[in-house]
Amino acid sequence: MTLARSLVLFALAALAEIGGAWLVWQGVREHRGLLWIAAGVIALGVYGFVATLQPDAHFGRILAAYGGVFVAGSLAWGMIVDKFQPDRWDYIGAAICLIGVAVIMYAPRG
Repeated sequence: MTLARSLVLFALAALAEIGGAWLVWQGVREHRGLLWIAAGVIALGVYGFVATLQPDAHFGRILAAYGGVFVAGSLAWGMIVDKFQPDRWDYIGAAICLIGVAVIMYAPRG
């Protein structure tokens, strides 16, 4: 159950952070206005809160592992929302990052 909870929390954190950053980007770069920026700032705050719900108590470990989730999630967001087409190097890099996440978060520790 702890592994499943952790994975769901990483997915929710990615959605909040990447979505929040995208909303700010849209508000500023695409001139969509202050409401988009405000929604992005709120979503980024939600990300910060969701990260605290991870079962592991070590901030550095959570944030380091989340970095890998962010890389893969950003590529997925780009594909779904912005119709970005990653190349094989993007996929390889994201896979390496996710392997890093697995090692950092879920390696057996004694």
